[in-house]
Formats: sequence, C-alpha cells, structure tokens
Amino acid sequence: MCGIFGYVGKKSSAAKIVFDGLKLLEYRGYDSWGIAIKIKNKFIIEKHVGKIGDAKINLPEGDLGIGHTRWATHGGVTVANAHPHLDCTKSITVVHNGIVENFQEIKDKLVKLGHKFVSETDTEVIPHLIEENLKHIGFASSVRNSFNKLRGLNAIVVANAVSKEIVAAKNGSPLIAGIGSGEFLVSSDIVGIVPHTRNVIFLKDNEMVILGKEIQLISLPTGKKLSIRPEKIDWKFENTSKGKFQDFMIKEIHEQPLIVRNIAKNYSESLKKLANYVQNAKGTFFIGAGTAFHAGLSGTYFFSKIAKKHVNTTVASEFNYLEDFLTKESLVIVLSQSGETIDVVEPVNRAKSKKSKIVAITNSLGSTLYRMADYNVLLNAGPEKAVASTKAYIAKLSVLLMLTFALINKEERAKEILLRTAKEMERLLESKQVLEIKKIAKFLSKTRNIYALGRGASYPSALEAALKIKEVTYIPTEGFPGGELKHGTIALIGHGTPVIVFAPQDETYESIISNAIEIKSRGGVIIGISDRQSSAFDYFISVKDVEEGSYLAQVVVAQLLAYYMAVELKLDPDMPRNLAKSVTVK
Repeated sequence: MCGIFGYVGKKSSAAKIVFDGLKLLEYRGYDSWGIAIKIKNKFIIEKHVGKIGDAKINLPEGDLGIGHTRWATHGGVTVANAHPHLDCTKSITVVHNGIVENFQEIKDKLVKLGHKFVSETDTEVIPHLIEENLKHIGFASSVRNSFNKLRGLNAIVVANAVSKEIVAAKNGSPLIAGIGSGEFLVSSDIVGIVPHTRNVIFLKDNEMVILGKEIQLISLPTGKKLSIRPEKIDWKFENTSKGKFQDFMIKEIHEQPLIVRNIAKNYSESLKKLANYVQNAKGTFFIGAGTAFHAGLSGTYFFSKIAKKHVNTTVASEFNYLEDFLTKESLVIVLSQSGETIDVVEPVNRAKSKKSKIVAITNSLGSTLYRMADYNVLLNAGPEKAVASTKAYIAKLSVLLMLTFALINKEERAKEILLRTAKEMERLLESKQVLEIKKIAKFLSKTRNIYALGRGASYPSALEAALKIKEVTYIPTEGFPGGELKHGTIALIGHGTPVIVFAPQDETYESIISNAIEIKSRGGVIIGISDRQSSAFDYFISVKDVEEGSYLAQVVVAQLLAYYMAVELKLDPDMPRNLAKSVTVK
C-alpha cells in the first residue's frame, strides 16, 4: 500500500534522495504524498494531494529526511492528512503504514495533556505520544514504548531533528534498512534501497532499528540489542520507463509473451522440486487475493483436469476462518505479486504456527512472503508498475500450468504449449487484432454495466476480465460461471446488455454457446472470445486454440479491452482511484 522512504547520512541532498525514493514507490498506489527535512532542530514539511508525476519540491538542503506516499484510511484525501506528521515541537516527525486501532483512546488522553492535533488521521497520535514519552526517557526508548502501545499491524519511521536519528519499527507491514557508506536508508520496498546500497536488513515483526551515527537492532518486546546480519542483494536494479508506450499497463501487457517464454524454457527443474512437495502433502491449498486468487482458481482446474489431483483454493482473507483443518502435513501454496499483502501474510503466519509447509509464488525477491516460505518460486516478471496486475497474473498461470504437467512428468509438453501460447499472445498484440479490440472497447466504454461469462477453466478468466475492467474503468462488471446464469443473473440481462463470453475449444464449448444464445434472445450483446466464429456472437475476437494455453491467451484480450476502455474514458490505467498495489491494511 503506502510507500515509506527515509535517509540519514553525510549527504546534504536528503530532500532529493527521499523524493526520488518515493517516485520508485509510486506503483504501490497512493492519493497524497509528503516529505519532511531536518533544518537545525526542526522539520520543514512539504505535502501535496495527488500524484508526484513531474512535480518539483521546494525544500532546502538537509542531511536527514523521511517521506511517504499515502493511501487514505483514517481521514480524507487532504494536505493536512498527508504524511509526515509532526509533534507539537516540530522536532519529531512520523510516517506510518497500517492502522492504529486504538488511536481514539490514545488521542483523547493526549488532548487532555495539551497536545494539539491538525489532522483527522490515526497516525498523528504517534509523534505526540513519542513527544510525551520523551519527557521521561530517551528517543529510541520513547519510540519503542509508544509503538508497543499501538494496537494493530503497523510500521512506523520516526525522525528526530535534535538527535539526528531515524528509528523504524514494524509489526506487519514491511520495512527494510539499507547500510551505505556513511549513510543509512529505510524503505517499505527494496526497490527504493537498491539504487543506493546492496547491504540491507529486512526487519522482522517486533523489531526496531536505530539509524544515526551507527546502526542498532532492538527487540521491541524486550528492548534488548539484537545481532545485525546484513544481507547482500545481488539482483540488478531495473529503472523502468514507459519507453515507446503511452502507459505502463500496455507496456506490461506487451511484455507477457517474453515472460511466458522464460518460464517455459527455465522453470522445469524448480517446478519438479515443487511437484515433490505437492506429491508428499496431505492436503494442498492455493490462497491469494484479487488477481492472485483468480490464478489459484485456474490452478484448481489445471490440477483436476490434467493431473487428476485435488486442491483447495480460497480467498486469502477468508483462509483464517478455514484453518482448523491444517496440519504439519498440509501444503499451502501462496500466490502474490508483491509478497506483502496483509491478507496473504496473516494466514501464512497462522499456517506456519500449525507447522504446515509454505510455498510462495511471488514476483518480489526478499518480500515478507518470500522470507516466510519453505520454498520459493520467483515469477521474474520484472517490476510491475501499473496497479492493475497483468504480467504477474500471466506469469502465475504459466507457473501453475507447468507445475501441473510436472506432477505427471510431462514438463516438455507444458513447455511446448507455453511456447505456442507466447506466439499466439504476440499475434493478439498485432495492430490488426488491436484495431478490432479498440472498436469493441469503444462500445463497452459507453455501457453502464458489463458481464463476463465462462465455464471450467474459463470461469477464472471471466472473473479476471471483470476485475480488470472495473479496476481501470470504474464500470460495474461481474464475472460468473455459465451454469449460474439462470440462478439470478439472467434477470439483469436486457436490451443492449454487453456480455463477454469465453468459449475456447474444450469440453465447455457447447454449453457456453447455449448460454450466449439465451442471453442474445433476451437482447444481450455478445462479445465472443473463441477460436471460432458463432452466430451467437455480435462481436468476435479470435484466439487460436493452443490447448491449455488458451486460458492464458484469452485473458490477454480481456486486459486489452480494459486498457483501451480506460483510454477511451480518458482515465489513468496505471493508477486507478482508491487502489493500491500492495494492500498492507485489512
């Protein structure tokens, strides 16, 4: 969700360093931003509503600063509510990810003690609480004492202008400290750290790091010093740009064939090992949130149809309520682009407490999920800057398809299917195909509501199509299985109602076409995505039959429809309103 970045050191360009760091974290989603810079014994703050974009900052030079990109929870999207927040003396400033569940109780006590509040946020209680504690104990102890009073899953970064220190503490949301030459950095994502240093510390829950003249790691529960073991990050930093593309979303859609080829050619060995985990488990579960859940649901169909193997798929936020059957012989396969989403991290913690084995399929090296897992499969899809996931979704489907074939020792078969799928994706991205998709997108952008229909392994495609469209166009869109049409949804079909129908060449074809005819007879407009034309279709987008790879290729069409609808509506497809890339609060 929100992005955090901080710097303390020998350079006087802290404002620029923090500003550039925040720009690297833009992909996480936000609605306001701000930076605090130390000038003598006070902080000067600059805050804005909206996106950083091509903004320029008007802050003086300084050697200590923290910044934040905020996604509103408590309090509206205003300059006053944007982070950082100050104490009464303006010498303590705080940025925060998470929710302080008991903030009102704390605030009431602080108001009685004379503290003045200027925002509606829960975050603002933190600097004032630290200020109050500073009357009795030192800075680091004040932060520790204050953090331990907060209820909920939180990460805070606190800067002190008097002592020239940054203290960061976490319990839930991610924080990473970077150790440079005569300088320290802190960020909510490693992508902000790597341009400055490769030596990092991934803070664990209930840990606090003190950054000043030296670095100290402290246990939040006990206050005792912990040994510091920095890790060296050896992956290459990619400073992504849009290149020839108008938006990151369309750029990332175009990167998908290359990603599918990479997985086809290079993942056999790692997925053979993962297949052994699955074969030895007594109960396998896929969990994910949003797009990742749809990928897991696709995996359920792959496992059943190809490997004749049962797997349970659950929305991650609901897995907490279904954990009672987990044992040490259970296998939980967790899908997440960011590896930080709290709806995923929390149930994994619970599964680990029951000694279940955890496999992470994620795009983020060093993420919380990556570090919690017993076995990792990195998607290697590269940075995904658009909030609405595209290439990470296709990468997950590719991995799950290869894993399914690995279960029956047919990895070469999967490789061949995926290579043909990549070729079909490239055909769909050609200008001739895109012209037809643009025409349909123009029609859909004028409608009030849309439905997407699929059966079997195309049902998750319908869910994903609906999600992509509503994420970037704000048009209410519902995906559902064809068999559920008569169980309520058909009541919503009227003259001109658009319905996207996924009709690949599989065992569902005849049934889904029957559904399309039922809809058309009631005035619905059918957008058919199939390998063959049908009289049931009012619009037709051809996706060649590439066997199980068809379920990947057909989603590319849905992604393109969503993107060009957003463009038609003059909306920003990269940064949809109210959405965040990594959701770190419940």
